[in-house]
Amino acid sequence: KGEEVACFLIRNEIWMSTVQTGLLVGTLDVVLDSSARVAPYRILHQTQDSQVYWAVACGSSRKEITKHWEWLENNLLQTLSIFDNEEDITTFVKGKIHGIIAEENKNEQPQSEEDPGKFKEAELKMRKQFGMPEVEKLVNYYSCSYWKGRVPRQGWLYLTVNHLCFYSFLLGKEVTLVIQWVDVTQLEKNATLLFPECIKVSTRDSELYFSMFLNINETFKLMEQLANIAMRQLLDNESFLQDKSLPKPRRPLKNISALKRDLDARAKNECYRATFRLPKDECLDGHTDCTLWTPFNKMHIPGQMFVSNNYICFASRAEEACHLIIPLREVTIVEKADSSSVLPSPLSISTKSKMTFFFANLKDRDFLVQRISDFLQRTPSKKPCGIDKEWKWNAADPSMLVTNIHRSVSFCAGQVPTASQGLLKLFRRNSEELSGPKGAKEKMKEESWNIHFFEYGRGMCMYRTAKTRELVQKGIPENLRGELWLLFSGAWNEMVTHPGYYADLVEKSMGRYNLATEEIERDLHRSMPEHPAFQNELGIAALRRVLTAYAFRNPTIGYCQAMNIVTSVLLLYCNEEEAFWLLVALCERMLPDYYNTRVVGALVDQGIFEELTREYLPQLSEKMQDLGVISTISLSWFLTLFLSVMPFESAVVIVDCFFYEGIKFILQVSLAILDANMEKLLQCCDEGEAMTILGRYLDNVVNRQSVSPPIPHLHALLTSGDDPPLEIDIFELIKTSYEKFGNLKADDIEQMRFKQRLKVIQSLEDTAKKSVVRAVSGDIGFTMEELEELYVVFKAKYLMSCYWGNNRAAAARRDQSLPYLEQYRIDMEQFKELFISLTPWACGAHTPVLAGRLFRLLDENRDSLINFKEFVTGMSGMYHGDLTEKLKVLYKLHLPPALNPEETESALEATSYFTEDVTTEGNATLLPLSLSWTGVAEKGTSPQDYRYYLRMWAKEKENKKETIKDLPKMSQEQFIELCKTLYNMFSEDPVEQELYHAIATVASLLLRIGEVGKKFSNRPTRKSEDCKANSAQDPVSEEESPTSEQSQNSAVEQQPQADHEDKGSVDAQPEKTQQENQTLGDGSGEGQGSPLQLLSDDETKDDMSMSSYSMVSTGSLQCEDIADDTVLVGCEGSSAAARYGSTIDTDWSISFEQILASMLTETALVNYFEKKVNILQKIKDQKKVERQFSSSSDYELSSVSG
Repeated sequence: KGEEVACFLIRNEIWMSTVQTGLLVGTLDVVLDSSARVAPYRILHQTQDSQVYWAVACGSSRKEITKHWEWLENNLLQTLSIFDNEEDITTFVKGKIHGIIAEENKNEQPQSEEDPGKFKEAELKMRKQFGMPEVEKLVNYYSCSYWKGRVPRQGWLYLTVNHLCFYSFLLGKEVTLVIQWVDVTQLEKNATLLFPECIKVSTRDSELYFSMFLNINETFKLMEQLANIAMRQLLDNESFLQDKSLPKPRRPLKNISALKRDLDARAKNECYRATFRLPKDECLDGHTDCTLWTPFNKMHIPGQMFVSNNYICFASRAEEACHLIIPLREVTIVEKADSSSVLPSPLSISTKSKMTFFFANLKDRDFLVQRISDFLQRTPSKKPCGIDKEWKWNAADPSMLVTNIHRSVSFCAGQVPTASQGLLKLFRRNSEELSGPKGAKEKMKEESWNIHFFEYGRGMCMYRTAKTRELVQKGIPENLRGELWLLFSGAWNEMVTHPGYYADLVEKSMGRYNLATEEIERDLHRSMPEHPAFQNELGIAALRRVLTAYAFRNPTIGYCQAMNIVTSVLLLYCNEEEAFWLLVALCERMLPDYYNTRVVGALVDQGIFEELTREYLPQLSEKMQDLGVISTISLSWFLTLFLSVMPFESAVVIVDCFFYEGIKFILQVSLAILDANMEKLLQCCDEGEAMTILGRYLDNVVNRQSVSPPIPHLHALLTSGDDPPLEIDIFELIKTSYEKFGNLKADDIEQMRFKQRLKVIQSLEDTAKKSVVRAVSGDIGFTMEELEELYVVFKAKYLMSCYWGNNRAAAARRDQSLPYLEQYRIDMEQFKELFISLTPWACGAHTPVLAGRLFRLLDENRDSLINFKEFVTGMSGMYHGDLTEKLKVLYKLHLPPALNPEETESALEATSYFTEDVTTEGNATLLPLSLSWTGVAEKGTSPQDYRYYLRMWAKEKENKKETIKDLPKMSQEQFIELCKTLYNMFSEDPVEQELYHAIATVASLLLRIGEVGKKFSNRPTRKSEDCKANSAQDPVSEEESPTSEQSQNSAVEQQPQADHEDKGSVDAQPEKTQQENQTLGDGSGEGQGSPLQLLSDDETKDDMSMSSYSMVSTGSLQCEDIADDTVLVGCEGSSAAARYGSTIDTDWSISFEQILASMLTETALVNYFEKKVNILQKIKDQKKVERQFSSSSDYELSSVSG
């Protein structure tokens, strides 16, 4: 094959030349080529005169690379001889290999996915290098340096959905890092003298620095996204269960995974929805630069047009210049106008409200028009119910006050009728204010807004400019407040696109009760009780319906305190349906995670507030931290939007600005309040004094322009002092907040929210861990440190099942409303994995079987799930306690319910046998209890006697500590399973020979004890039956049997022991024991291969013959005689019935005391069970192999356990 073979060569990348050369080449390959460490063997194509070689194939072993070489010989080498020059050969080889790769990728992936070969290669390397399973997807990878000490390690950073991984191979030294995103506590991008422009990744245990990125901003942004997704997974289950279809770019990007594109699209979607306050399911289709003609100032404003499924939006480059939202449901005409030098590529869009918008300078106008036309065709042409009445209710006749909601469905049947308008109009007591100076001021405000509507438009399509913000800052007129709140919050969009949704929800939720409705009922009369609207059933009923409907819409949140206060204010200015959709906008978009069980969103914004205080008020920040005031004040300020701490007339102006600006405004007002009280706060000595100062200040923030009657503020009564109050005008406070802190940007706040979310959620997880550890530490032998480490491993196993499991049922198990201890629960497969890696009782292939038994023993409520306390209880039984406690655990693992009926044929018989004993004991316990209560009833005793019996009842209800006498006896079949477990347990132990010898001795002894004990235990039973036949119910006969049985057991324990010491003294033995000794002698000499011989019933005809099992003589059983599949008694068969046949002796039994006494005679067994094992080392080892173990498939795991 001469010349053709010369074109190819097989190269082992590591051992090319000397060790030094190999190390250098390996290092350079890792730095420059990402495939070096995955495939140490490569086939290269290189022509004679060329210095360049091309990688044709790679393999991780010589066997794999040889297969590739054979394929080349059979399919490629023969063809090369027809080419005349080397360049043609190279071109042909490259084309052939690329074609094969393309065909392979085509078969593996859907047509829509275009993963380049290089990315696929990197994903393969990531999986092999870090032991990740197929379901762990690579998002992107970057070349960078990891700083280990002061030495940079150049390598590759792999960002997967659930992990951050780094690999470096430098001069023979490997560095491998794997960090779960859920463990990241902080992500920072900074530049220092030591680390030039680096990314700092912090966990609870370490701080890692990465630098030398080609595009550090892109890398950091992606890391933030992935860490944020992980935090959402810790916060709730939705992140595990969501699988949204995200739009794909029209032109695929090279070397970018589909996941990376989807994450980029998700980030753009979130930003788009937040900017224009759109519904959560709105997906951005694309955006383009353009100009918008604004008729109010006759200018072409440059900005960007955004197009999505249901909206066309515009945002100017200058932040306050202009924002525009055009719902496609409002669009009537989209047309291309004639181009000119002044207006190149113009596009006009007309709406139902007779407004026309002109866009120009569109780069791809034809395509844009086509996309808008496509979306318009999908938009329902039928107008939703209620749109005809858009905004007209504000000008309605005031006499139309009380009516049913304009819906055909009456969901208020049998209830007090609700108002179609805000409750405030129903309860305006002081009409004189409307005709006075305040009324005139209110009329001027309304006129200003009417002029604004005339110039800028009214409704959803209104131009939103700096002028709009100025009007909001001056306060929205009461008649327009509901309309503009709906408009600015985006709640109007959701309401008109979901006609009838609220009415249906109310109808479904009324009359149904759960924890949320109980809390709602409790708080209804605490919601603005000082306002007349909520001092009667009309307002209370409306509030109940809105809160209950939302609790049923969003069970994750349900109901949280503070929602009642906010909702009651919404109902003052809006009808029920509008208040409901405003509440949806607040809880789900504007204040995300504020009202869940752990108020995470409020804690996140509290962290932002502390950070902003350090930046803007550094002098005050340190003092506030010392006093611990910020954490106290901010929650009440943020959760209720100042409604609970400020007079109503003033706080409602805060709400006006909040609906327009978002959380940015709440933060800047909070800073302004601290700034105004800085001098007093710096002189405070404690938290109480600081709270009093701030409370008095807020109580005296007044709104002198309000036309509503003043409402007494309960908080003011508690904080009033001796000095006359200094009133602060709310509009002056707002103006000051914009002047001093108005430079806050919404984008910056979102960035800070991410940073604080990491900190808050990890802090909550730490709190949960400490709570759980404290709750279980009293009953468990582990130290606090060991429990904390076990909790981390337990939680990691749960989370891993959520994102690596074949199904996502695990995610649904976590209920945030449950106590911390119950939130994380694992099933049997996950428990087996943990048991195998942590148990001190390794039993080889038998370990999964033992794990399954322990799981069934711990799963007391039979829901196939165990919580952390049950898990550590099982672990503690193996690690802590004396020999007796450990043997007790092992003993229970071979009794029902731990012992599966499928594992032993007679388990059902054993279960019924032991159930009878337990039932008898239970009746004996319950009988005196019922008699005692009967005595109380008859005597009519004094309260002292009543308390006495209550104490007695409580004492009897207490869980009594289990003693060894409470354990039921073990049948012969169960005992054989126990012996099998012990033989497997001792394999690979340093002193396994001694342990095998000891357990053979003990097994022999116990089998004989059971045989002898059987003969004596049968007699009392017959006696008991005779007594029952002769007399009616005689309790004495029932009690004789266990007593005599116990006395015989003690005698039996001594008798076989003497026989074991001296086989020659047979005169004192019964006839049956003599036969046993004779059989023992015969069995021990039959050969090494079968130390345990089975004698069937056919071979022993005598009625007084020995049991069907032969005995194991002392020392006759060697360790090599026991294989994994050896059955101690009986022969192998295809089923349990075939294996045991008629050999099971159902009368044979052994007690725990007898097993314990026998074990104590063998020093090797005592030492084995009393040996201390360090579980922390086990946990450390388990973390090292966790990923490799998790990568095995469910099939492999099940085959091992089977």
